[in-house]
Amino acid sequence: MIHLCRTLFLFLMLTGLSFAGEEAFTQAAFDQLQKDGKPILVAIHADWCPTCRAQAPIVSKLIKQDEFQAINALRVDFDQQKEVVKEFKATAQSTLIVFKGGQEVGRSLGDTTEDGIRGLLNKTLLGK
Repeated sequence: MIHLCRTLFLFLMLTGLSFAGEEAFTQAAFDQLQKDGKPILVAIHADWCPTCRAQAPIVSKLIKQDEFQAINALRVDFDQQKEVVKEFKATAQSTLIVFKGGQEVGRSLGDTTEDGIRGLLNKTLLGK
């Protein structure tokens, strides 16, 4: 499974469809990660959103760090995946939602600080 995820990420990078270290959201991928109890970050993103563009490199940097490599990051396209946005009860783009053990453990809206996003990610691993 890890090999498949890394292969998909490499494909996205090579085709120019990179999502700042995140995998494109699919319900099947989310459901499987939930079932497996994996830590998950769901990023509600819009390419036109300046806040989202500010968040992306921070998220990318953090999830590449050793302490956060267990987190599976999924990117929801705010404009193209309206039903998914609605399911997550997200009211705006630039929403970050974290899950641990199949449950939502935190969310933020519009946070573009490394410390704030780091704190949110910690909730998926440490329950802080």
